[in-house]
Amino acid sequence: MASFVDRVVLHVSGGTGGHGCVSVHREKFIPLGGPDGGNGGDGGNVILRVDHQTTTLLDYHHSPHRHATNGGSGMGDWRGGKNGETLILPVPDGTVVKSKDGTVLADLVGEGAEYVAAAGGQGGLGNASLSSQKRRAPGFALLGIEGDARDVVLELKSIADIALVGFPSAGKSSLIAAMSAARPKIADYPFTTLIPNLGVVQSGDVRFTIADVPGLIEGASEGKGLGHHFLRHVERCAALVHVLDCGTLESDRDPLADLAIIEAELEKYSVDMSFAGADGEVVPLNHRPRLIALNKVDLPDGKDMAEFVRPELESRGYRVFEISATSHEGLRQLGFAMAEIVQAARAALAAAPPKVQPPILRPRAVNEAGFKIRREEKNLEPLFRVLGDKPVRWVKQTDFTNEEAIGYLADRLAKLGVENELFKQGAKPGDAVVIGEDDGVVFDWEPTMMAGAEMLASPRGTDIRFADVGDRPTRGQKRDEQQERKDAKAAARAELEAERKAGIWTESVSSRRAATPLKESGLGVEDDE
Repeated sequence: MASFVDRVVLHVSGGTGGHGCVSVHREKFIPLGGPDGGNGGDGGNVILRVDHQTTTLLDYHHSPHRHATNGGSGMGDWRGGKNGETLILPVPDGTVVKSKDGTVLADLVGEGAEYVAAAGGQGGLGNASLSSQKRRAPGFALLGIEGDARDVVLELKSIADIALVGFPSAGKSSLIAAMSAARPKIADYPFTTLIPNLGVVQSGDVRFTIADVPGLIEGASEGKGLGHHFLRHVERCAALVHVLDCGTLESDRDPLADLAIIEAELEKYSVDMSFAGADGEVVPLNHRPRLIALNKVDLPDGKDMAEFVRPELESRGYRVFEISATSHEGLRQLGFAMAEIVQAARAALAAAPPKVQPPILRPRAVNEAGFKIRREEKNLEPLFRVLGDKPVRWVKQTDFTNEEAIGYLADRLAKLGVENELFKQGAKPGDAVVIGEDDGVVFDWEPTMMAGAEMLASPRGTDIRFADVGDRPTRGQKRDEQQERKDAKAAARAELEAERKAGIWTESVSSRRAATPLKESGLGVEDDE
């Protein structure tokens, strides 16, 4: 069973807002008490917060679905619903939050740092909040909106100052155990280290942390071995320490060849933007300060190998230390060299604090409508799609089983200018209109004949504009009626054309009657005898 997890996909969703309440105040001797329906409570948020007592993402590996509590519904007597409780998810220090496509959403560093992973839904208004001088007793309320639902990727990048890199069985775990109180698993076979290890080192007045990751091998960038998968844990380090095995028994390996292979693998690793310096730029791993630790000099062959390769390494500009994790030889000098680099990095960071991008406030333009209409085509018929935060939110808040609520939605859309824009884009009565994306609400558009439902005298919960909704013709019937009108107009034009060709198209009706004998018309009287 896994005991250390540093990458999980978390499915989070905020709480749903509570529905508003439809209620009328009733009290003795007060027949018209007015609306008293309360508002629904907001749904709870899902927040990721750094907790120093959390060191792994194992809990989210076993339970990846997290949902905040919903808001309570409003009640009568102006009682509002209870807000949903915020769900706090503790994460380790150094957790990076990403989207499914790899975009960095937040870098949580430091105790108490938090990020709202999923916001709760807004609660609906009760009829008491919807009442006005024109609409004194609304017979409807707004529905609560569902909270945000999203998938986020959590990656743990350990907070360490120095990173130990090298081949498997080079002695990295033994070195971190000798220099700190950490006790990683140590064995005499490769790939003993399966998870990153952290240790705290005290060198003089400087205290810093060192990280040990599974060993790198040639081809790690192509997926071989384990070390390349865990290199994210050394991205925050100020310096690297190459631990080279001078006592290896393999004839085809030597410290110089191992160093060349590790440097090549580090060069292929791409550090993402979750770790950036004070200037906002990312320094590649192979461009950071590096130290060379020639390990296992307690062995006769190891001592000879260290003396043989040390001049070549120093000629390349490296600071080289001959150490033994077993006998602790050279560890003090190596610790002071690490502390010197860490102290310099901290001083540079304090001198040049990270640049904080000031927020840019962009006020809404005067002529901005707040929505847009996209004309599409479906089944060879026009379709108009209305997009915008307000229209989509209003549709979600509407109870489509209540005629008055639908009328209220129509009035809001008309006031926003949706109908005028539909007219401009050539929409005709009966055309399909969709509000929202693929899962939006579809309806046949009928221009508002008279706006202002609050001015209409109709019982609560009803709208006289929908009184004949059951007798409204369908789109097919409307097309048939339109075709009949076209045919009738064509027949009338044909009749007029025939009269014109007969030469009587210029005569008026009165002249025709005067030219027609009364006897022929059948209206004459008998002659007197």
